Amino acid sequence: MIDETDDERRSDQPDLAPLCAALRAIRTDEEGERFLRDLLTPGEMKTLAERWKVAGLLDEGGHSYREIAEMTGASTTTVTRISRFLTQEPWQGYRLILQRLKETTS
Repeated sequence: MIDETDDERRSDQPDLAPLCAALRAIRTDEEGERFLRDLLTPGEMKTLAERWKVAGLLDEGGHSYREIAEMTGASTTTVTRISRFLTQEPWQGYRLILQRLKETTS
């Protein structure tokens, strides 16, 4: 759960509610890809896809940070940051979605 200090820390952050609503409206992978291609630059798409791949490999286990960096093209700093978000940060967004995807495939 996010406490008051986290809310205060995020007070200068953009309002993500409209974007979250748009993401929830996506019905198919094709729609999702079309939306993301309109919304993001090619560099942003590459970065997001890279981060998601890193999160999956970290969740899977069995790879060093250096191996994951080599496999994905991400820096070891990015791998370390994503690992911290998977294990220590209060939002647990990566963890939540990784778990949901495991539930839908089992």
